[in-house]
Amino acid sequence: MALESAGYQVERVPNIAGSIIHSSIVNNDIDMYPEYTGTGLLAVLKMDLMTDPDEVYTTVKEEYKKQFNISWLDYSKANDGAGLVIRTEVSQKLGIKTITDLQKHAGEIRFASQGEVDQRADGIPALEKVYGKLNWKSSKVYDNSLKYEVLRNNEADVAPAYTTEGQLVNKDEFTLLEDDKQVCPPYNLAPVIRDNVLSTDPGIAEVINKVSSVLDTDTVTALNAKVDVDKEEYEDVAKEFYDSIK
Repeated sequence: MALESAGYQVERVPNIAGSIIHSSIVNNDIDMYPEYTGTGLLAVLKMDLMTDPDEVYTTVKEEYKKQFNISWLDYSKANDGAGLVIRTEVSQKLGIKTITDLQKHAGEIRFASQGEVDQRADGIPALEKVYGKLNWKSSKVYDNSLKYEVLRNNEADVAPAYTTEGQLVNKDEFTLLEDDKQVCPPYNLAPVIRDNVLSTDPGIAEVINKVSSVLDTDTVTALNAKVDVDKEEYEDVAKEFYDSIK
């Protein structure tokens, strides 16, 4: 919408799976899409985990240009990283605000796993390497789509979460724990664009960077809530937000 407002002709290419989105831009099927810095680092470049947002961004920016002739535009403050969510009632009762607090009380906590997070390099193994063993009171595997219902129904106390999930606006019910030792890699949102497109018209970067500059984690979480919690259409939510910032 920002590009169209600036006079550019935009062709939207919908429904490209995340597993092939990178190959789509490399193969010139698309020119630009929004990517996460952590995904670029770990899933595309297969590099070692880093936790400093600026270092991750600089690394992916340099490697994408070198390997793929693709540029990263400015990254936003919005971070959709991995985290842990706890029922607010339990957080208040046991004084759990950080993952350090959680590790100390793990024996009193029922963990709602999604299975994969127990093995992933940036999941529970990474947390336990830094925070210590998480010896849960119990651990059961649930479908990811059910985790907030499971927490709300008092069937579990803690679950893995992404840090911009819409349900996190309900702070009376759910509390996102602070990763106080900065274990989880940053997943900052930033557009990637083919170099040949950007070199043809560098003005594209200025238009898109203005949008990225106003996106932070709280803003994206609130927008996600309108779609996932309030069941509004994402096109309407996007337009309303864009109209508010242009």
